[in-house]
Amino acid sequence: MRRLVQSLASDRRGATIVEFALILPTLLVTLMGLLDMAHNMYTSQILNGAIQQAARKSTIEGASRNAGGVDAAVTRSVLGVAPGAKVRFSRSAYRNFGDIGRPEDWSDLDGNGSCNDGEPFEDANANGGWDRSAGTAGFGGARDAVLYTVTVDYPRLFPIARLIPGQSSNVQMQSTTVLRNQPFGVAGKTQPKTGNCT
Repeated sequence: MRRLVQSLASDRRGATIVEFALILPTLLVTLMGLLDMAHNMYTSQILNGAIQQAARKSTIEGASRNAGGVDAAVTRSVLGVAPGAKVRFSRSAYRNFGDIGRPEDWSDLDGNGSCNDGEPFEDANANGGWDRSAGTAGFGGARDAVLYTVTVDYPRLFPIARLIPGQSSNVQMQSTTVLRNQPFGVAGKTQPKTGNCT
């Protein structure tokens, strides 16, 4: 019996398969993670290319009449690499590039950083009230700077969420671009009105 135990202790046959079985789960999770990351990067590049092309088509006169066709082209490009994706679109038009992401101008008389207590403001988007964004929804007019945003939500290609804690089963990405509309028609910009904050 002692000889049998000693021979088993020194026997190395089958050790490779046991070692491989121990590292296989880690190897598979790493491979799936890398493939998932590569797929997400590829989808992002497809989305960026599609949104650039769609934005260029949106800058010409009459583009608002074909908004569905422009957005459908982006959706087709995304669905080609991310089947089952949900694609959402938004457009905001601004008078100038510098207005993007900025609130409408106002005089902060009390210095508290908010438009209130009857402080005067410039109603850049002509909606009758002060807004944190000076833009208007839609394609805008001649020479307007248009912020075009596409948000894509799609299921992961691999079941990474079940294998790596903290991962979502869906991927959400957003791509934006800003282009100035062509000078179609008469670019007679009206002066913004003024108002008082409430």
